[in-house]
Amino acid sequence: MTQLSLDGDIGEMDVRGIMEWAVKTVEPGRLVVSTSFGPSGMVNLHILADIAPSVPVVFIDTLYHFKETIDFSQVVAEHYGLDLRVFRPAETREDFEREHGERLWERDLDRFHRLTKVEPMARALEGVTGWITGRRRDQSASRAEMPIVELGDRIKVNPLAAWGRGDVWRFLRDNDVPYNPLHDLGYSSIGDEPLTTPIHLGEDERAGRWRGQGRLECGLHELT
Repeated sequence: MTQLSLDGDIGEMDVRGIMEWAVKTVEPGRLVVSTSFGPSGMVNLHILADIAPSVPVVFIDTLYHFKETIDFSQVVAEHYGLDLRVFRPAETREDFEREHGERLWERDLDRFHRLTKVEPMARALEGVTGWITGRRRDQSASRAEMPIVELGDRIKVNPLAAWGRGDVWRFLRDNDVPYNPLHDLGYSSIGDEPLTTPIHLGEDERAGRWRGQGRLECGLHELT
């Protein structure tokens, strides 16, 4: 890994520049971009397809995604020729429920997320020293102070940190970027089907996630 220069430089870069910096800074073969194929993730994938198409794309298939999300992931992989690497908590949902029971999220939501999201992501990050995400500061209060670059066990890069929801959708429209068809049905932020609802007019982007549970994150980004 080359010497990091974080003082002022990163904050002055546009999204493409930040991603180019990540590609140049992280040792080849040690950088990944993670996505669940939401709008912000699609911005990252579109830009990376142009500047560094060989960067692996990590998708955590929790086994509880909407069918539309799984189908869309394959459409995007083919559209951009992605090196898509899928990590799951078990081979099938039936295998998972045979071991942990049905509707685990109702009995122990933290354990459900740890098993279906956090542990598969930890496996995906083995040997990785750089991780590009699609998180933005405007998505929730828990992300409001998020830096563009976080230094922990690895470099976590959030190129879209300063963007707003309108910026993302403007980019998708202007560049004819595909998006999950569920967004046309009122789903602004899409996670596991049992834990995701459409949002109402005036609600925050992630209000449809874990509705009524006072929760903002699944724990996946506690990994550093």
